[in-house]
Amino acid sequence: MVEVIGINGEEFLINAALIEKIEFIPETKITLTTGKYYLVKDTKEEIINKIITFNQKIIRGVTAE
Repeated sequence: MVEVIGINGEEFLINAALIEKIEFIPETKITLTTGKYYLVKDTKEEIINKIITFNQKIIRGVTAE
């Protein structure tokens, strides 16, 4: 799960494994494999870094911070 900030300022978690695509329109639109999408304030770089960190934790076997 990665934490993102919605356009309303509310923080929430998204299952990174379900992300199908990310668009920049100019908001960041995250579309899941379920067809549901979210508009977030996070930049492309922030989202990529969060996904990389999440995947690194899985590989290392870290489940909590």
